[in-house]
Amino acid sequence: MHEILVLYYSRNGAVAQLARQVARGVEEAGLVARVRTVPPVAPVTQVAAPPVPADGPPYVDRRDLAECAGLALGSPTRFGAMAAPLKHFIDTLGAEWASGTLAGKPAAVFTSTSTMHGGQESTLLSMMLPLLHHGMVVCGLPYTEARLNTTRSGGTPYGASHVSGLGDPQPLTEDEAHLARALGRRVATFAAKLA
Repeated sequence: MHEILVLYYSRNGAVAQLARQVARGVEEAGLVARVRTVPPVAPVTQVAAPPVPADGPPYVDRRDLAECAGLALGSPTRFGAMAAPLKHFIDTLGAEWASGTLAGKPAAVFTSTSTMHGGQESTLLSMMLPLLHHGMVVCGLPYTEARLNTTRSGGTPYGASHVSGLGDPQPLTEDEAHLARALGRRVATFAAKLA
């Protein structure tokens, strides 16, 4: 169990950018990042999503949760909360909650918004709630990360974040990428210590 599950949903690619940086930070700390995503959801389903996406990381499987040593969870912000596809997946984890699959493992969260005041911190805080219910040890970014004090875009003590802008997603700023890697290193470091 030396893998950190980097699980996210990304519609336009901004959260995927963050996930790659979080995964890079995990690997900088000497652990392996297992990157997974969740399928989209729709109010009316006529055709099931394929078991493997056409491109990008595979869809998450419950086995990924059991086998991970820690979890980094990412979602775009939707009106100050996580996106429905990720919430839908989390809502199906009753058996994992009852059996304690995630209990005692470290976790962190990350998000992206279109605007600077688009609800990053409320999204990150609300993403922590189900992790706490699962008994996970939630870690954020301490202010010893100097870039928390200097960033003019994303990055919060609650987790890594990105301001993608309206329209085409903008690339991560240097501060956002640095803080996302720091978050990955932090989860990996705690996982190694807890093991």
